[in-house]
Amino acid sequence: MSFFLDQCYEQMNQGEVIVAYKGTIGADVIANTLNLVELKLENMDIHNSIRKKLYNVLVESLQNLFHHVDTPKQENKDGSNSNYGIFILSKIEQGFRISTGNFVHHDKIPAIKEKIDKINSLSSEELKEFYKFVLNNQKFSEKGGGGLGLIDMARKTGNKIDYTFFDYDEKFYFFNMTVLVNTSKQ
Repeated sequence: MSFFLDQCYEQMNQGEVIVAYKGTIGADVIANTLNLVELKLENMDIHNSIRKKLYNVLVESLQNLFHHVDTPKQENKDGSNSNYGIFILSKIEQGFRISTGNFVHHDKIPAIKEKIDKINSLSSEELKEFYKFVLNNQKFSEKGGGGLGLIDMARKTGNKIDYTFFDYDEKFYFFNMTVLVNTSKQ
């Protein structure tokens, strides 16, 4: 698995890396990552509204990564790769790039694609209305989410959500999701 994940990591790794992590995703890792990013952003010359937007999208991305990771059974025998994920925050010419990656069971792929493709097809105003609709009509899943995180990321960034599924085995894919936060005010 290591070579496969190293290849995925290399494809995700673009720009000047601010924070990168690959390993078991847990609440402590997320909290530590958010604290580290907050400190690093304070030392960068970024407008406060951009910093706030970046941090909010980062929180959504990491929560999504934490709550929706699946683990191939053969990798979990010794417990070493349970809840495995990758996260990279990097500075690129247009702004900041947040890229996450985790295993997903192949049965989940159609729903993930459908949700992201729908979000990507909507205008800014349509996203706002869709957010309200989901907020008022969606039931929360067993993992606590109602599907608002992806919509919120698209709304806050004004950009499409980029995603790729890397074929891992007959049951699992490695899901990479990337969001761009522009540094110019939108």
